[in-house]
Amino acid sequence: MFRLLPVLLFGLLMEAVGVVLLSKGLKEIGELASVTVPEMLRLFGRGVTNRNILLGVALEAGFFGCLMFLMSRADVSFIWPLTALSFVFSTLAAIWFLGEHVSGLRWTGIVFILIGAAIITYTEKLKERAEAAAKQSASVVRGS
Repeated sequence: MFRLLPVLLFGLLMEAVGVVLLSKGLKEIGELASVTVPEMLRLFGRGVTNRNILLGVALEAGFFGCLMFLMSRADVSFIWPLTALSFVFSTLAAIWFLGEHVSGLRWTGIVFILIGAAIITYTEKLKERAEAAAKQSASVVRGS
């Protein structure tokens, strides 16, 4: 489990910075003035040439690559809930890079997310201990 932690943290960092860059880029290109094909093409063209959007998409793709690696090595029921930690990373990135204000109520929600991630991590440790005990008892039975 601990060997996967650096990959998870790196992926979450890429995801948080990617989300912040996407938000910044989307604010830079502006809003859709009217729902017409030329206007949508104009906005799309601004989006695919916006540096922040392109870098944000690349970082999100990097996060997805880390996620695929992690899911190939561990249970989805363990890895996927831990990706909720991206809410913590994204909130911190939004504060640092975008100057967003985060209310106490939002921080309370983030604490609940952290508690949930801690519980999930603990259940993985319990599973690993149970598997190690089962292997040990199987080897004792074979040795008898």
